[in-house]
Amino acid sequence: MNGSTKRTSQPIWSGLAGACLWAVLAMPALAQTFPSKPIRIIEPAGPGSAVDVFARKLTQGLSARLGQSVIVENRPGANSAIGAREAARAAPDGHTLFHANINNSLNDLLTNDSCCRLNEALIPITKLTSTPLVMVVFPGVGVKTLKEYLALGKSQPASMTFASGGNGSITQLLGTKINLVSGLQAREIPYKAIGAELPDLLAGHVAAAYLAPVVVAQHIRSGKLIALGVAGARRIPILPEVPTLAEAGLPNVEASGWNGLFVPAGTPRAVIQRLQSEVAAVMATPAFRDDAQSLGYELGGEGADEFSAYIKSELLRWGQVILDGHIKAE
Repeated sequence: MNGSTKRTSQPIWSGLAGACLWAVLAMPALAQTFPSKPIRIIEPAGPGSAVDVFARKLTQGLSARLGQSVIVENRPGANSAIGAREAARAAPDGHTLFHANINNSLNDLLTNDSCCRLNEALIPITKLTSTPLVMVVFPGVGVKTLKEYLALGKSQPASMTFASGGNGSITQLLGTKINLVSGLQAREIPYKAIGAELPDLLAGHVAAAYLAPVVVAQHIRSGKLIALGVAGARRIPILPEVPTLAEAGLPNVEASGWNGLFVPAGTPRAVIQRLQSEVAAVMATPAFRDDAQSLGYELGGEGADEFSAYIKSELLRWGQVILDGHIKAE
C-alpha cells in the first residue's frame, strides 16, 4: 500500500510543482503586460482636499509612465470607510487602487468590520506622504512654550481645552496621548473633521489644536497662533524654528497624518511591485520634492513590505492609546 501511495502521489506533487513554476515565470510577464486598461484611484476624501490634490497631481506622471489614463474617483464618507469598502470589492488586477489615509488604520482599531482592513483586505503598494502635526495654541492662553502650557493646564485643569477632528481621529488620539503622558486633563472639543476647528482656534474659543504645518504656518508667522512643538522625529523645513515635542520636553509623543496606495487582496505581487516602482519614480521628480519642502510633508515611495511594517507599528502605537484612553467607536 505504501508503494501504491507513493506512485499515485508523485503525479500530484509533480503537478503542483509545475503550477508553482508557471506562476513564478508568469509574474514578470504579467507585470510587463500590465496595465491593460485605465486605472482608477478611489479617493475617500472630498474633491479639493489636500490628499485629493496630491492624488490628482500623481496621476499626471503615472499616466505617462504606465501608458494608460489614471483617474481619481472621490468616495468620501464614514471616516474614509465608504471608499475602502468599494476598493476592497474591486477585481484584484491592479486597475483599482485605493488612496488610504491614517483614518483607515484607526477605523480598523475601533471597529470589528473586516471588510477593508489595511494589510488584510487591502494590500499596501507604497506610502505617498507623511505629515507631522504641529501643536499650536491661541495667544490669549498666555503661554509661549510647551512647558508653560503643561504647567498652566495642571494649575487650571478645568479650563484647558484641545480641538480634535472627532472620535477616532488622529488629533483626538494625539491630544489623549499628551494628556496620558503628561498628567494633563485638557478637555477635548470635537469637530466634524480635522481642520474644521481652525476658525474657533483663531477666535480663542478653543485653547490648543494639532494641525498640518501648511495649515498653520502663516498664522504662526503672523502671531495669530503660537507653535509649541512638532509631533515628529525632527524639525521641519517649513517651520525650522519650532522644536519637536521631544525637544520641548515631551519625549516619545509623535503623530503624523499619512496616506498611501493600496490594492485589493489577491493582486499579483508583480503588479504591486510595478506600481510601487512607477509611483516612486514619479515622486522622485523635482516638482514633488520641491512641494514636500515647501508644504512640510515627507515623501514616501518605499516598498510594500516596509510600508506594511509601518502600518503595523501605527496600529500598535494608537491601539495602546485607544485602550488607555478608553476611546470607543461611536
